[in-house]
Amino acid sequence: MLEIDNAVLVVIDIQGKLASLMHDRERLYDNAARIIHAADVLDIEVICTEQHPDGLGPTVSEVAEHLNVQPIPKFAFSCCGEPAFETALKTTGRTQVLVAGIETHICVYQTAIDLLGGGYEVYVLTDAVSSRTQANVRLGLQRMQDAGAVMTGVEMALFEMLKVAKGDKFKQIVRIVK
Repeated sequence: MLEIDNAVLVVIDIQGKLASLMHDRERLYDNAARIIHAADVLDIEVICTEQHPDGLGPTVSEVAEHLNVQPIPKFAFSCCGEPAFETALKTTGRTQVLVAGIETHICVYQTAIDLLGGGYEVYVLTDAVSSRTQANVRLGLQRMQDAGAVMTGVEMALFEMLKVAKGDKFKQIVRIVK
């Protein structure tokens, strides 16, 4: 089960023109914004990456406006191929990684596989990832699940971490997901 004190959120490459080409991009943007906002409420650290930002552009404004961190530029498809990402992740001391971003079958997939290989528990937020085609989304999700990643959704992950339907954080999360 996900635990607030052991979770970290990784937001992968939701940027530039590429993000605008994603299957069901409005759902992607909305759910990425929700999980980032909720992470702030729950004091869950967020790590954001941008693939070749000079070529692909910055994180889209719909997502960036919710971030309180500077994105880590990368060139490897897997975030784990970037030493600054590895350092940021290790610094959190957390081992449950919530994953959001694009593209499901490339950067999200390769990151999840490397994280699993590094001993992390990987929770893929299926409603906060996408690819240019629905077929590639399905393929990426299936391959990650087959490798041992847990498929979840933004709401499911948030209420799993909250555990109880009471308190100020619960009320804030309810407002975020509605």
